[in-house]
Amino acid sequence: MTDDKDVLRDVWFGRIPTCFTLYQDEITEREAEPYYLLLPRISYLTLVTDKVKKHFQKVMRQEEVTEIWFEYEGTPLKWHYPIGLLFDLHASNTALPWSITVHFKNFPEKDILHCHSKDVIEAHFMACIKEADALKHKSQVINEMQKKDHKQLWMGLQNDKFEQFWAINRKLMEYPPEDSGFRYIPFRIYQATTERPFIQKLFRPIASGGQLHTLGDLLKDVCPSAITPEDGEQKTQVMIHGIEPMLETPIQWLSEHMSYPDNFLHISIIPRPTD
Repeated sequence: MTDDKDVLRDVWFGRIPTCFTLYQDEITEREAEPYYLLLPRISYLTLVTDKVKKHFQKVMRQEEVTEIWFEYEGTPLKWHYPIGLLFDLHASNTALPWSITVHFKNFPEKDILHCHSKDVIEAHFMACIKEADALKHKSQVINEMQKKDHKQLWMGLQNDKFEQFWAINRKLMEYPPEDSGFRYIPFRIYQATTERPFIQKLFRPIASGGQLHTLGDLLKDVCPSAITPEDGEQKTQVMIHGIEPMLETPIQWLSEHMSYPDNFLHISIIPRPTD
């Protein structure tokens, strides 16, 4: 992969200032103060909120404490989506800190998965990495790794260790020089205005004529409404890690540098603010 290490670092260390408040109908023994945290964009809510849980449990009656879940403006937040994706999709044009509501009751079974332990997060994370490598290298790279390498990827994410994670992840971002890129690009496109979870299909980084496919080519193929509005006015923003990449950016470069640790490019298409 081309070595733009500063980009990898910027992506890894992206943070979202967040204010957690307890839902008003939760029964407490005393008033619950809000809790402030800098959330890592690349991680998962249930992986980085132990302190939040402990903070609010102190004021709760123990019999009222069941599984914790989070909500933003009425939308339950899916813990298996990376935090940066959740913010881009639901809150990117709101003032900071991001205001998240904490619940301990009435778990929304239809909207979010249960997460009873960190093992559940690890299993989801590793399943995504394996799916991404199936697309990129027919699973050859991940299958040649040892169990301890898989563990190092997970521990690097869990403990926020950039060097530890990238020492292994680098191998997942390489390809034979004769190929000029991955077999297919692992990506998912999410739209704020639709019920459909996401769009995912096979897309090659190199065109049959040898030229590099761009982000614009991907969107034209998979989600044309995002870049070619019916009335000529651009009503949407295309966000990855809180920024709008240029549509001319090669999709191979984006895949190598702006994928989340799960090795997928998570692309949000959201309404452009009207003010």
